Amino acid sequence: MSYLTLSQFLEKQDGNLTPELSQVIETIANTCKTIDQALQKGALAGVLGSAEHENVQGETQKKLDVISNDYLIDALKIHPQVGGLASEELDEFTPAQENGKYLVLFDPLDGSSNIDINMCVGTIFSILPAKNAITQAEDFMQAGVNQVAAGYVLYGPSTMMALTVGAGVVFFTFDPETQEFLLTSESISVATDTKEYAINASNQRHWEAPVQRYIEELLAGKTGPREKDFNMRWVACMVGDIHRILCRSGIFMYPYDTKDPKKAGRLRLMYEANPMSMLMEQAGGASTTGRVRILDIQPTELHQRVPVIIGSKNEVNLVTQYHN
Repeated sequence: MSYLTLSQFLEKQDGNLTPELSQVIETIANTCKTIDQALQKGALAGVLGSAEHENVQGETQKKLDVISNDYLIDALKIHPQVGGLASEELDEFTPAQENGKYLVLFDPLDGSSNIDINMCVGTIFSILPAKNAITQAEDFMQAGVNQVAAGYVLYGPSTMMALTVGAGVVFFTFDPETQEFLLTSESISVATDTKEYAINASNQRHWEAPVQRYIEELLAGKTGPREKDFNMRWVACMVGDIHRILCRSGIFMYPYDTKDPKKAGRLRLMYEANPMSMLMEQAGGASTTGRVRILDIQPTELHQRVPVIIGSKNEVNLVTQYHN
């Protein structure tokens, strides 16, 4: 069977694609191949374990967090079409090329707590239009609806890329023999109903009443108000959990909780919530904070956090209804 390569797919110029945007996406994909190689070597390359310092989020970095971040920064800051970069791992944005047409934001290695136990991790990316010839910090403060492309690379049993350029969602699978990302699924669609949910249940005592109510109804199963049984799945890697939903529907929740009332949410708007929300909506799903559509949020800071309720539309709408 013949498969389109990523390069061949990008030549089709669907959605927001331009030759310049295609070049940026290819650079991200090629860099993720390098990250994949580092992950495959694991302990053999001495890349496991802690880097023994914290990132801007106050989280202990893994060695591969730092390595992956450096790979992406080094590849993209010299790209002629990139005006600036922002990483979850760095406090400030990184200036790139004057007159670059795009801004790239990324989480270089989502789920990095899984690295040392050889579980799935991923890279998440978001691409915005540049606003000025010389990028300023405020240029990144764009609502998620402005994204021209978004996606992730999942480093799992096989390495896969999910991509949207505003014309639906497609999957590519990395072929280690040809070193190419090959188009393996088109027109990804998330069912409106589901029987699977993903949430970190250890935070249950801190959830707000609407989420408490929703989860109690799911746990009641066939004998409860939902009149059906639900299964819980939790990967502890947003890329893994969202990939599962894109493959077979479901709902993923990292809601607001009172564990740390000063934090508006756990997940980062610019690096996680926005790109995943674009993918989900393009696949027919929905994404809210529980109160508002995520893609409509006007960012006020580079590392802004938000609650995330994302997945099958009917379930997301129900949780949002309970909040409102």
